[in-house]
Amino acid sequence: MSPANAALLDATSQGLVSYDGEGQIDTGLADRWTVTTDGRSYIFRLREAKWTNGRKVTAEDVAAILRTYLAPSSRHMLRADFPEIESIKAMTDTVIEIRLGVPQPAILELLAQPSMAIVSKGMGWGPMRGRKIGRAVLLSPVPDPLAEDPEAAEAAANDPAASIELIATSPEGALARFKNGYADGVIGGRFSTLPYFAASNIGRSRLIVDPVPGLFGLSFVRAEGFLATDTHRDALVRAVRRERLIEAFGLTEWQPQVTLRPALYARDGGPAPLVPAWAEYDEVSRLTQARRVVEAWRAAGNEIEPLRIAVPDSPGGRILFAYIAADFAAVGVPSRRVNMAAAADLRLIDEVAPNDDALWALRRLSCRRDTLCNRDVQELIDQAVRNIDVGQRAQQVSEAEGVLSSYAPFIPLATPLRWSVASQRLTGLRANGRAQHPLNHLIALPN
Repeated sequence: MSPANAALLDATSQGLVSYDGEGQIDTGLADRWTVTTDGRSYIFRLREAKWTNGRKVTAEDVAAILRTYLAPSSRHMLRADFPEIESIKAMTDTVIEIRLGVPQPAILELLAQPSMAIVSKGMGWGPMRGRKIGRAVLLSPVPDPLAEDPEAAEAAANDPAASIELIATSPEGALARFKNGYADGVIGGRFSTLPYFAASNIGRSRLIVDPVPGLFGLSFVRAEGFLATDTHRDALVRAVRRERLIEAFGLTEWQPQVTLRPALYARDGGPAPLVPAWAEYDEVSRLTQARRVVEAWRAAGNEIEPLRIAVPDSPGGRILFAYIAADFAAVGVPSRRVNMAAAADLRLIDEVAPNDDALWALRRLSCRRDTLCNRDVQELIDQAVRNIDVGQRAQQVSEAEGVLSSYAPFIPLATPLRWSVASQRLTGLRANGRAQHPLNHLIALPN
């Protein structure tokens, strides 16, 4: 989803739980929940809520929607990130149980993602309601359904000071509106649009950078020709000068990354990410190693067609490609830039980890539509997913990561970059490790 659509959905149609302005789990459609001692059953009690047409939201409504999201045939963007779901059922009119095949301590972070908002036939439930005005959506708080004085609650919700005007526009347009005083904040910034901020001359103190874990790098989409062997793909992994690339964007908060998994989060007992052996060598040594691999391929009478690298058609995307292309050329590999939707040999992955699961990145880089597929690696990942023993699971994660790293399906470049711009009025827009900035937490609202 686009940043604007995700923000709108999160404000008007929340899930069972949500994120607060600090990136911590907050109440949503459920006002409280419990977890059984075996960690396999999550029981949620729903608050009193109504769909946008005024009909009461029931536990069976919510359970049916969640079952649809997570069904084996579902195309929901997070379906593969959930553990095996044994059942989702309404226990009473206001209580839902999600029963898991294996414990998943980080399931609440998944349920809080905007894409897990409970929506039925275009109707949702959320802390705000929207009204379209031209190109904008005017959002105001939903009146407290339990208020003793409904008229007073409605009047408080309609207070202009509590309203937010959401406008989806171009990055340069959004920053121009902010600089000229027509907007209090800009959300949804990525590496691809950071050059617009640099050119805007907006004060650096207004920039908010989220320290998010995840994946930012180039996934090998095709294993043919030069890219057919692990050794050749690994040579390209070594060839990239990450520090030089990141420095080109001029943002000290953005950090290079050499591991397949984020360097954060071992809450579920997962081991530290595997640092590749080549990381111990300096740039000159790594380039020399990669160049020898390329020269050996050419010495055998083989040619290398220009690699098609899919990156966003944006200022940041063009800067990224220029540095990657220069590094590949330095070892004798030609390349050309293509759009994200075009056929490619390598394609950018730029995703924030949706939860603390140590297996998330490994699943994301194995046997997906935009990744290579090694069935042995996938079997190791599947074994780790199914294992309920924390110690054994940690060992299996390490084993799967080691085999996947040797297979070289991905060139890790850096941590994902997520940024916003906020005026002093938006006291609730703070940096957090989830890059979540719910609109109902940006300013102090009556409810």
